[in-house]
Amino acid sequence: MSQQIDLLVIGGGPAGYSGAIRGSHLGKNVVLVERAELGGTCLNRGCIPTKALLESANFFGGLSSAH
Repeated sequence: MSQQIDLLVIGGGPAGYSGAIRGSHLGKNVVLVERAELGGTCLNRGCIPTKALLESANFFGGLSSAH
């Protein structure tokens, strides 16, 4: 069984998955290879989850001072 690959993306971080999505939108047969979680550190453990937690904390902190 063989399959033609138009675009091989190594790494599923923000740049990798963005490139894979773009290639797919352009009609390419895309394979993305990632050794851990798709999205990389920023999406799974870094800046994005941190921002969500901080915003939630600010929101709920504001509720306690609401009249």
